[in-house]
Amino acid sequence: MSTMRSPKDPRLGVQPRGEEIASYDTYLQAQRAVDFLADKEFGVKAVTIVGADLKMVERITGRRTYATAALQGTASGAYFGLFVGLMLMLFSAGGSALGILLPVLLVGAGFGMLFGVVSYAMLGGRRDFTSSSQVVASKFAILCLAESAGQARLLLAEMPAKIS
Repeated sequence: MSTMRSPKDPRLGVQPRGEEIASYDTYLQAQRAVDFLADKEFGVKAVTIVGADLKMVERITGRRTYATAALQGTASGAYFGLFVGLMLMLFSAGGSALGILLPVLLVGAGFGMLFGVVSYAMLGGRRDFTSSSQVVASKFAILCLAESAGQARLLLAEMPAKIS
């Protein structure tokens, strides 16, 4: 099931509208309800899942030091060097094509390490940790256009409780 909409969808960029016909604690529960409506041949184009009470959550994954900045920079520089080396190998005319890969990889790793350490030093200790961020919703409401909301509520009332 694709979650992408066509570029011609008039709902894109517009606040969702409709009556709330159900509310769930998780996205999977809301998705299951819409799937149930689709299985019952309900016109699901009238339905929207809306995440509410959004929060930005940043999970701290570790401490950042000069050593970790250098290591991460080295790794990303080495990947870039590998890419450049492979491109040079593909387009080189004769000679030892493999002989260019290792030096380019090492130069990329060296520059990556340098840039990693310099960028960390420029932060001046303001962000000495690594993290990953995500936006999470506290609840997921299912909205349905008013003209179909009653029928959708009746169908959802028939939905069996999920047995785990």
